Order: sequence, then structure tokens, then C-alpha cells
Amino acid sequence: MKPRSVFVAAALAVALFASPNEASAQERTCRSPDPVDTIKEMSDAIFACWKPPAGTAGMSLTLQFSLRRNGTLIGKPRATYSDLGTDTQLSRAFVASILKALDDALPLPFSDSMGGAIAGRMLVPRFTAALEGAS
Repeated sequence: MKPRSVFVAAALAVALFASPNEASAQERTCRSPDPVDTIKEMSDAIFACWKPPAGTAGMSLTLQFSLRRNGTLIGKPRATYSDLGTDTQLSRAFVASILKALDDALPLPFSDSMGGAIAGRMLVPRFTAALEGAS
């Protein structure tokens, strides 16, 4: 892949993952065996497994991680941003729900082309619990 196309692919991944994804995975179920062939499908596959705990509306956490071509995690995810409020118990439950979503979603069933394109690339999804009453 040419250096410019790597930059464009990385920027696209950041843009799609960095936006709040409160309910973006409605069309995909958790652990769906359907092949993941796009960044959006990858995002949907992860967020389909995420259920924010009650009382965490407005909390947000951004993780940084990479995946292998077989859809498994490389290393441990690292938090790069958080807005978790002041309630320690709710904050811990919120973070635990995100880690459980990753555990439930992975390994992702990447298509051959997606696996080759995404392998080792840095991903930065932001998990934001929807505000109550927001649509």
C-alpha cells in the first residue's frame, strides 16, 4: 500500500470510529457470522455487542487498539480519552461494559480483503452512552 493511501485509510478509520456510536449497530447482531468487509461493518460489529449500563448516560471512553487479519486483538486496548463522571462504581461498570463488548465481538469475521487491509492498523473507537431522552 502506498504511504498516502495508508494515511487516507487511517484517517477514515479514525473518522468513522471517533464519532459517537450510541446506536449505530442496529442492523447487525452481536457475534454475527456475516463477513466484515468495511470499516462501518467493523464498527457495527463491535457496537452491536455493547450494552451501556443504566445510569451511565453521557459517559464516554475512547480506546486505541489494533486487530490481526484473523480479527483477534493485538495486545491490550489502551484508553486515550475518558469522560466518566464522578461515580466510581458507575464508571467501573461503564468501562467493564466496553471491555465485555470487545471480548464478545472478537474475533471479527473479516473478509480476506478486509483482514489484509486492517491488520495492524491503529483503531480508535469512542464509546458514548446515549443521553436519556435523545434519539
